[in-house]
Amino acid sequence: MSRDARWKALLELLVERGRLDVEEAAADLEVSAATIRRDFDLLAQQQMLVRTRGGAVPHGVSYELPLRYKTARHASEKQRVAEAVAGLIAPGEAVGLTGGTTTTEVARALAVRGDLASGSPALTVVTNALNIANELAVRPQFKIVVTGGVARAQSYELVGPLADAVLGRITLDVTVLGVVAFDAVHGAAANDEAEAAINQLLCERAERVVVAADSSKLGRRAFARICGVESVDTLVTDAAAGSDAVRPFEEAGVRVITA
Repeated sequence: MSRDARWKALLELLVERGRLDVEEAAADLEVSAATIRRDFDLLAQQQMLVRTRGGAVPHGVSYELPLRYKTARHASEKQRVAEAVAGLIAPGEAVGLTGGTTTTEVARALAVRGDLASGSPALTVVTNALNIANELAVRPQFKIVVTGGVARAQSYELVGPLADAVLGRITLDVTVLGVVAFDAVHGAAANDEAEAAINQLLCERAERVVVAADSSKLGRRAFARICGVESVDTLVTDAAAGSDAVRPFEEAGVRVITA
């Protein structure tokens, strides 16, 4: 296992369990305790965790796993959701893409669609996510508009009032919204209030809003509200979402697609 893969696995375990012991982590990943100690020390230097006697705990009271370490979580489900979301977008539309792992997969699914291989433009994509803009900028048939703002290291998203000037002067056909949590009562939410504010603006500028969320996000609440369920037209989730999980959204008038 490469160091990068090992670090991803360690951080995933830390999020799930709340704390990790060196010996426990070594047994889970089938590596030596000395390797885990070195990994913990290096991750602590990057403020990804806090070292304790014999182990580690998450860094800070409210722990947010940086985007580069989230990609392996529910990966197959996110890819299926992304393909279904990409299928809802028509050639020539103006599309808002918020940041996140699922919306990044949506961008990749759009990039390989054969009917979007040419056009003037084939799509207009407005995003506050630097990684998404970077991936799509090499597609000359796509017009890429990046909001202003200050970059958050955890998510590669641009946030802050500098984005308001751009978003206040455009209209979108659809915004694809990535979320940390989506609940039929409390709506769509993110961990960070600055990200939530930009995402809310992207939703307000769109004719329709599609929430792209794997089943682990449903029925959950998070700190910063993006929008209410009444602002969402379509929810695309994976087949692991049972009828009990999706029924409240359908009763609220949201079209639900399972992939």
